[in-house]
Formats: sequence, structure tokens, C-alpha cells
Amino acid sequence: MSSSRTAVRTAGVAIRAMLVFTLVLGVGYTLVVTGIGQLLLPFQANGSPLGDDKGSALIGQSFTDADGEALPEYFQSRPSAAGEGYDGAASSGSNLGPENPDLVASIGERRAAIAEREGVSTDAVPADAVTASASGLDPHVSVAYALLQVPRVAAERDLPEQQVRDLVESRIQGRDLGFLGTERINVAELNLALDEQEG
Repeated sequence: MSSSRTAVRTAGVAIRAMLVFTLVLGVGYTLVVTGIGQLLLPFQANGSPLGDDKGSALIGQSFTDADGEALPEYFQSRPSAAGEGYDGAASSGSNLGPENPDLVASIGERRAAIAEREGVSTDAVPADAVTASASGLDPHVSVAYALLQVPRVAAERDLPEQQVRDLVESRIQGRDLGFLGTERINVAELNLALDEQEG
């Protein structure tokens, strides 16, 4: 058998193998995994949407006006270093070290602004209120930060403070697997629940 026929036969086998594996792994596997996801976990498989085009439960949002000022009637998220803020296409932290003067200055500014907005001392402001997460997209805040905001939100919405506090406490998500991480609250979900109470 000539070497040219062997080369043609080898190329034919390679092309057929590529087509079979493309169909099996590229198309078949994708359809099976997508089908299982839609069947068993449809909410997660579809991006964990929050109602009618209100974003995703997995990506944080800012609750600010056009000038970037916090909307006082809403609970505020933690800062974001992702692009212009919560930009899913620019997910990242600031990459500044803990002793970087720019980071230290921005934390000081955030702490002072939050203390003034909430009417508390700077010592009462939790760390997650002034630091961005590693992804810059974290939708959660600590329970302490959410509770710190209760008096302001209640006053702005003319609601009893205890009612807003009860809503916050009803939205607490436990630790993953019962021991990983800390208790937390999804800010977008909390604000949606707050709007529904008033509606």
C-alpha cells in the first residue's frame, strides 16, 4: 500500500472521529447537561433571575441615583471594584494590598460617608460595608451591615423599624453546608421584598 493511500485513509479516519466526537461531546453532551439543569435546577440554570428584568440573584447591584449617591429608601450593597460597579464583564477586585495608600484612603472615605448616612460612629461600620469582594460582584452583605441600615430605611419609607428589622431577619441566609462562610443577606432580594411590602 502506498504512503499516499495510507495518508488519505488516516485523514479520513481522523475526520470521521472528529465528526463523531463533535456530535457526541459537542452536541449530545451539551443537550443532556442542559436538559438535566432545566429539569432539576431551572432557577439556577436560567441565571437565577429576580422577577421581571430586575437582574440576577447572583450578581450584586448598586442602589444609587444618577450621580452615584445612595438612595436612602434602599439597603445599600457593598462597594464594587468591577468596572464602573457590578459590571459582570469586568469582574475583579481592586488588587490593592492592605497597606496601599489609595485603598486605605478609599476605605476611610467610605467609612466616614456610611457613618454619616447611618448616624453612627465610624467604629460601628462593618468591614464589608467599606471593602469590595474579590469578584466585585458579591450580592450579599453581612447581617450586621443590613441591620445597621434598618433605622434609615424605616424612616425613609415611613415604616415601623421593627417591621423592617423583621424583614431583614427573615432574609438571612445561613452558612454554606452549615459551617462555611458567614450568615449573609442578598441585598437585591431584600430590596425587592421591601418594595413588595409597600406595594
